[in-house]
Amino acid sequence: MAALLLPYASPPHHLVQFTPLPYNSKFGLPVASVIHDLKTNAISATTPVIATLYEEPTGKQMAESQANDISVEVRALCRKGRLKEALERLNGAMVDSDTYISLMELCIKMRALSEGKIVHNHMGLNGIEPNGMLGVKLIAMYAKCGSIEDARLVFDKITERIAPSWVAMIAGFANRGDYEEALELYCEMQETGMQYDSFVFPCVLKACAGLGALQRGREIHGQISRRGCRKDIVVENALIDMYSACMVVEDARQVFDKMSQRNIVSWTSMVAGYAKNGYCDQALDLFHEMQLSGIEPNVISWTALIAGYVQSGRDHDALVIFCRMQKAGIAPSSITVANVLSACIASGDLKQGKEIHSYVIRNGFESNVVIGTELLNFYSKFGRIDNACHIFDRMPERDVVLWTRMIGMCTKNEYSVEALKLFREMQLAGVKPNTFTISSALPACAHLAVLHHGKEIHGYIIRQAFGINAIVGSALISMYTKCGSVEDARRVFDNINRRDVVIWTVMIAGYAMHGHGEEALNLFILMQQEGVKPDHITFVGVLSACSHAGLVNEGWQHFNLMSQEYQIPARVEHYACMVDLLGRAGQLDEAWDFISKMPLEPSASVWGALLAACKIHCNIELGEQVARHLFELEPENAGNYVLLANVYAAGGRWDGFAKVRKMMNDRGLKKTPGCSWIEVRNKVYTFFVGDRSHPQTDKIYAKLADLTMQMESAGYVLDTTFVLRDLKEEEKKNILSVHSEKLAIAFGLINTCPEAPIRIIKNLRVCEDCHTATKIISNIVGREIIVRDANRFHHFKDGLCSCGDYW
Repeated sequence: MAALLLPYASPPHHLVQFTPLPYNSKFGLPVASVIHDLKTNAISATTPVIATLYEEPTGKQMAESQANDISVEVRALCRKGRLKEALERLNGAMVDSDTYISLMELCIKMRALSEGKIVHNHMGLNGIEPNGMLGVKLIAMYAKCGSIEDARLVFDKITERIAPSWVAMIAGFANRGDYEEALELYCEMQETGMQYDSFVFPCVLKACAGLGALQRGREIHGQISRRGCRKDIVVENALIDMYSACMVVEDARQVFDKMSQRNIVSWTSMVAGYAKNGYCDQALDLFHEMQLSGIEPNVISWTALIAGYVQSGRDHDALVIFCRMQKAGIAPSSITVANVLSACIASGDLKQGKEIHSYVIRNGFESNVVIGTELLNFYSKFGRIDNACHIFDRMPERDVVLWTRMIGMCTKNEYSVEALKLFREMQLAGVKPNTFTISSALPACAHLAVLHHGKEIHGYIIRQAFGINAIVGSALISMYTKCGSVEDARRVFDNINRRDVVIWTVMIAGYAMHGHGEEALNLFILMQQEGVKPDHITFVGVLSACSHAGLVNEGWQHFNLMSQEYQIPARVEHYACMVDLLGRAGQLDEAWDFISKMPLEPSASVWGALLAACKIHCNIELGEQVARHLFELEPENAGNYVLLANVYAAGGRWDGFAKVRKMMNDRGLKKTPGCSWIEVRNKVYTFFVGDRSHPQTDKIYAKLADLTMQMESAGYVLDTTFVLRDLKEEEKKNILSVHSEKLAIAFGLINTCPEAPIRIIKNLRVCEDCHTATKIISNIVGREIIVRDANRFHHFKDGLCSCGDYW
């Protein structure tokens, strides 16, 4: 470094030259003066101002000075919670490790993952390694902001790990629910010989609790005792939670009783342990004991008690405790309200639920996602879709769970069009559907039989690489079978690598629905050969397949196989399938005898199957006996009265027909009108008998008239015996000729490509005349016509039907 040199030339002797040098506080350089004694031309040794050498600051020193200033400024912004400004000040600057730690802590507090990544990137650009506490904070930031994968990447790159690094990573796994990974990492830490403190134990105990790993939890409890951490109240509370989660509440109580001191968390953990294990009375006793000990329960304590009663099915008691909580002046949390709503759902208490909803509105909870979701569940339980939609529309933030719940609710209540609209709106809103969303939307496609929409969702699954698990796979198979494409369903089935009992059962049921009895039974055999054990639902599908295909002997064989081979006791639905099988086959006496010997009380489905058989085979006497049982079980079900009326009409007993109609009128019951619908160019069109509301009405009726002429040329004659009303012959013909399925077929022929199959859905059983007419139409136009009625699928092609006229 160059020093300031003294001049050799002598200025006038009476002048003293004083040269002040600048003071730089950043580098700590003192003020210096160089005094020239002009007489001696030397630095004065006696002057009070000490002469020093002045050195210019280097670039490194100036950069360090600037970095120090910026670090102080950024930390100050972090203390004030001004993350955006802190990052702007950070841009392009160098800061110290403490500043990075402050930034990470603020990102954790604000759950600001994107901003945390910016800070991490800034560290990398400046060559800062995430060692020591900086690495700990970086791992914690990623873990707590929901990116455990990035946290693990940071952890793996740390060359000098300290104990808190391990703890932060283990805690990240445990809090995310990756319990196996948390325990594996704990073992790995022990193998390294790393010295660690008690902070790790609550994390690994939480992992044991999540897995229900009691033995592993006991081993860790032993380690805690050997390390002398038994008096750590946080660790002891974690032990109570672990034993409670592993359903050994006695061990949890032992830990609780041995505690030298207890805080409110200790009491609450023990109350919750009793409550969630079904010991509600003990939980309530301990709750009272806590109050007597001078510790006032907080909202978490009250909520734990309420939740325990809800989980134990003691819904009324849960509501009583909630009232006590309010009287105690404790404001409920969102979780409290959600549990109370669950109690209202379970108890079927619509009035109480509405009161809770009013409370939610008064206290500003309406925008809470947890409560909003539970309110949707509540109104879904009672079929109040309008209320649910109102709640959903008012939610300021709708995550994937909320969208999925709303879509599922619409699907469950057969608001299928609304469900598909919501599915599209969800994507437009930028919310990515998950597998549960997909499995909620696909049944809506199945209900409407809108194959095109179902295929669009299938394409979305493939593009997003979701993979086809049991939930999505079964929904896809069900969708394809109910949309009339059993071939596509089988392709999905064949491409699933791991097929569980649900996948096999859905495919068997699909074959049954289409009347492919042999294929269903062959698939059942293959299922057994692959070692998959059928359940009671599987046998419902197998017996249904036998029923639709008229396989009486095979039906008996599998009915006996169920109990003898698999020890599955027959349920009422299995008996209903057998009655349906015998009834369709005309074995009405055998069916009646079978019902009389049932070890279970016959349900409406059992009697309904026999009454339907009485209609097919015109057995009025037996039909009257069966109907009496049905009317006792379901006095308000209009379908039962219509079925008996049809039995009378089929046998020409118009007096009986009129009597049943009068009974319906007296009870205020109305017959469900028959309708058919068809999907054309992504839009669903619905038709009723004699419908003239469609814009293409003239074309539809002209097409139908043309088809009727061609059918009559082929020998078709309207069969008015199937018009189950006491009308004149001409009136019967007029009604029969414009049944809803015929209008839908005519519309489909006008608006679809000549080679495309026509897919029709009918809400009731297709009548015999329409069945005959559709067979002839399929032959005339050379098109496949697929009709799904209330019972099964009919594939009409070349003048034949897949049901073999057996339905």
